[in-house]
Amino acid sequence: MSQLKANIHPDAKIGEGVTIEPFSTVYGDVEIGDGTWIGPNVTIMDGARIGKNCRIFPGAVISAIPQDLKFAGEVTTAEIGDNTTIRECVTMNRGTSDRMTSKVGDNCLLMAYVHVAHDCIIGNNVILANCVNLAGHVTIEDHAILEGLVAVQQFLRIGAHAFIAGGSLVRKNVPPFVKAAREPLGYVGINSVGLKRRGFDETTIRDVEHIYRLIYVHNDNTSKGVDAVLRELPDSVHRENILSFIKGSEKGIMRGHS
Repeated sequence: MSQLKANIHPDAKIGEGVTIEPFSTVYGDVEIGDGTWIGPNVTIMDGARIGKNCRIFPGAVISAIPQDLKFAGEVTTAEIGDNTTIRECVTMNRGTSDRMTSKVGDNCLLMAYVHVAHDCIIGNNVILANCVNLAGHVTIEDHAILEGLVAVQQFLRIGAHAFIAGGSLVRKNVPPFVKAAREPLGYVGINSVGLKRRGFDETTIRDVEHIYRLIYVHNDNTSKGVDAVLRELPDSVHRENILSFIKGSEKGIMRGHS
C-alpha cells in the first residue's frame, strides 16, 4: 500500500495493492478493497465501504454525515461497489435510519461534482454525468444514464436502462427502457440505442416500444394505457417489468408529451 503523506487512521481496513495519494484522509471505520486508487485530497469518512479496483479522484468526499435534520447520529454506511470510478469533487453522504446505507453499485461512473444524498441506492453500470444531483432516498436501477445537470427529487425511482436528457428536472418516477426529456419531463421514446448496445434483439426492442406506445401515445392516461397493454399484448418478462414498475410507483410516473 502506498500512503506517503496521507492521513490514514490505524483502524482503517485497507486491501492489497491500494494506493492512497498525498493529502488524502481516511477515517477509522473505513474499508477499501484491493487494487483501489485514492487520488490526492480525497476525504473518506467513517462508514465508507469501498470495493475493489475503484478510482476516486481529487476533491471527492465519501461518507460524510447526511444533510438531513432528522439524522440522529445512527451508525450507517456509504457503499461503493467494485470497478467504479468517482471523479473530481463528488460528494456521497451515508445513510439514515430509513435505509441505513447509501449505495453505488459495480462498474459505475460518477462524473465531476455529482452529489449522492443519504439513502440513495444506485445499481450497477450506471452513469451519472457532471453535476447530477440526487436528493435523498432516490433509487436508480442498473444501466441507467443521467446526462449533465439532471436533478432528481427525493424518494423517486429511475428504471433500468432509462436515459434522461441533460438539464432535466425529475419530479416523477421514470420507467425502465425509456428516454426522458423536455420540461416538464416526459416520454420521448425508448432508449433503443442503449438497448442495442447492451445486446437486446430487435424483436424485444419493438415489443418494448409497442408497450410504451400504448401507455403514452394511444391513451390519454396511464391507467388506460396499462389496461390496453394487459388486453392487447402477450405476457413477457419486459412487459412484467414495466407494469410492475408502474404499479409500484406511488408518486406516479412521468407523463407523455402530445
